[in-house]
Amino acid sequence: MASRPRTRRLRRALLAVLVTASVALPVSGAARPSAVPAPAPAARAPLSATTPAALGARYAAVREDVLAAQRAAAGHGDRRRAEGLRAMAAPERRFLAFDGRDGGRTAEVFGELAGARRIAVLVPGAGVDLDHYGRLRRGAEALAAELGGGSAVVAWLGYRTPATVSPAAATPGRAREAAPRLASFVRELSAAAEPGARVSLLCHSYGSVVCAHGARGLDVADIVLYGSPGTGVAGAAELRTTAAVHAGRSSGDWIAHVPHLALELPFATVGFGTDPVSAEFGAEVFDAGDGGHSDYLAPGSVPLRAIARIVAGTEDGRA
Repeated sequence: MASRPRTRRLRRALLAVLVTASVALPVSGAARPSAVPAPAPAARAPLSATTPAALGARYAAVREDVLAAQRAAAGHGDRRRAEGLRAMAAPERRFLAFDGRDGGRTAEVFGELAGARRIAVLVPGAGVDLDHYGRLRRGAEALAAELGGGSAVVAWLGYRTPATVSPAAATPGRAREAAPRLASFVRELSAAAEPGARVSLLCHSYGSVVCAHGARGLDVADIVLYGSPGTGVAGAAELRTTAAVHAGRSSGDWIAHVPHLALELPFATVGFGTDPVSAEFGAEVFDAGDGGHSDYLAPGSVPLRAIARIVAGTEDGRA
């Protein structure tokens, strides 16, 4: 009798995958952000310090990469991409890294990184690219404002995110590709930051899977999983990290209905296993309010305040 609920869950999971594929595959031939050409960015040495002079030089150099991509997009006839890149190249925008190819890779700073004692690295989930960057930016701005002085937020779009409705969003392939890049970026940032600076990883939705694959050995204070479909591991202990692991999910988030299973199929693993807000996973669960899947960093929201307290190290954010 005990096997029947398990069988039903497996069928639900397989059905979810099949429905996802049936929706995603017919539109796979549509124009994609990765189709817009862009030149390779200039090669640069790792960031060595977060002094105003070092950061100013880095921001100015990366701005040239953004402008080069803007010219390529304009020449290609993609006015939307060109206008978006023109906005990104504004003097007040501050990028540590930028690559306009294949949908885009960025690392943008909000707040003041020079002298920051608290640094949060935002890792986005599915559906974020140069043409859908606004929601990542708005969340980073809101968190930086909530944290206040002495803090910085880095929005790290360092990988090719899967489309929100696609088979890739149900498998760990993109996360495995992204994890070494995330780990390298966090190590470079930590080494350049002020001694003793508190660095936290904030991982939304599919970004939780990226963080889980890249967490091992990273010297970060906290890993915060929110709106997560799972991580690909059975529990927080399997992340092999000294960081405090936190998890939250809003009551209005549709991702609660995703089956928390990992199915080993001949061509891939489908699903991400244990629910991070379950007691079984072993994370510190924080109050994430009643918003939707994209509302965790909304200004004035319950989860924004809880996440900011975790980043600041003032509270554990428990529900």
